[in-house]
Amino acid sequence: MNSANITMKTNKTLLSFAVACGLATVSSTATAAGFQLAEYSATGLGRAYAGEAAMADNASAQWRNPAMLTYLEGTQVSIGAIYVNPNLDVDGKTQFATGVQESKSDDFANDAIIPNLYISHRYSDQLAVGFALGTNYGMETDLGTDFTAAHFGNEASVTTVEANLNAGYRVTETVSIGGGVRYVMGEGSFGATVPSQTAAVSPLNEGDTLKYMEGDDTAWGWQVGAAWQLATNHRIGVTYKSAVDLKLEGYATGAGFGLTGGKKEDGYMNLSLPATAELASFHQLSEKLALHASFNWTDWSSFEKLEAQLENLGTQMVKVENWEDNYRFAVGATYQVDPKLALRTGIAYDTSAVNDKNRTITIPETDRTWLSLGASYDVTKQFTLDGGFTYIFAKDAPITESRGYQSDNDAQRVGGKFVGETTGNVWLIGVQANYRF
Repeated sequence: MNSANITMKTNKTLLSFAVACGLATVSSTATAAGFQLAEYSATGLGRAYAGEAAMADNASAQWRNPAMLTYLEGTQVSIGAIYVNPNLDVDGKTQFATGVQESKSDDFANDAIIPNLYISHRYSDQLAVGFALGTNYGMETDLGTDFTAAHFGNEASVTTVEANLNAGYRVTETVSIGGGVRYVMGEGSFGATVPSQTAAVSPLNEGDTLKYMEGDDTAWGWQVGAAWQLATNHRIGVTYKSAVDLKLEGYATGAGFGLTGGKKEDGYMNLSLPATAELASFHQLSEKLALHASFNWTDWSSFEKLEAQLENLGTQMVKVENWEDNYRFAVGATYQVDPKLALRTGIAYDTSAVNDKNRTITIPETDRTWLSLGASYDVTKQFTLDGGFTYIFAKDAPITESRGYQSDNDAQRVGGKFVGETTGNVWLIGVQANYRF
């Protein structure tokens, strides 16, 4: 396999990395665009994360807007987890010199549990501080070694953990501002193997590693936010998170890199977790009913390509990405049934970060629609339990590889051209426990 093929695999590593994250969220066709995870709390899950930058239910509010810390009283602790069950399928055909092979993999995105922890403390009438531990990105996919388009990539994983230190300050009776420092720990891997049609006409065996690469890194980022209390029952929130640049240092191996017999070579790939912004509103229409809405933007157009830097092979084009900015629209409602019980619901539409040309097998990114339900119950005056449930419809979408880029063409020469379609859905179930001192 030539260096261009090596490029394709390496490039897939990060691409897959990206896919992994997205898949965790649908595992890529899942909860948010690209490899972004929206699931930061079960409280917000029940309303499809509508109005988050303007909401202050509990200590988790700081994750989306640190300015909302000024709306929380005393000291609060919130801890929870969300179970993600993506059902992602790909079905198509691979056209090789020896004929046409069926390429099919069902439910290839792995389930995941996304935990979180939040602590807030009201220091004074004006100042509040907080600590947050969660994740914005993650995923794991495995299409299997018997997948006949495995030469484009058949496995990927990405895991990130993020810790925040936040502060909110009430500037006036109606205006609050906030900010925080973000520490991100990330790791990812990607693999591609020899498909059966290639093994039939070469010394390689089906399932042999063509390319495998993994790496990890830590990096810093920041976030800022503001809230404006338009009137007693109406509020607007806005927030911005910076991009975070990871240098995933690790090793590469596989015949595609010329590394056989267990040989490895050190290297790294750069991955930028994109900047995001949100504009949200909250409206208490009556004593029992509140409406909320959000508009989110993610700077996925910054994700243009993946390049690997290997110790001896130097710079290798992993993959051309050419993603597009993503937009998310969400509306929700909260109904206070009685002093102890509140019900939530919401609907959201999440646009794809890729067009039909740039969709890949390992990152089958597509439009998604959320339908959500949730509830809160005050067990005592200090202790509240939240639950949320969401079903996500992923739009059926076509996939073709090679897409015409050089690195894709090199992979196509190894095992043929893939033409198919991705389909899928995602179930999300979350619980949250909140205590106020």
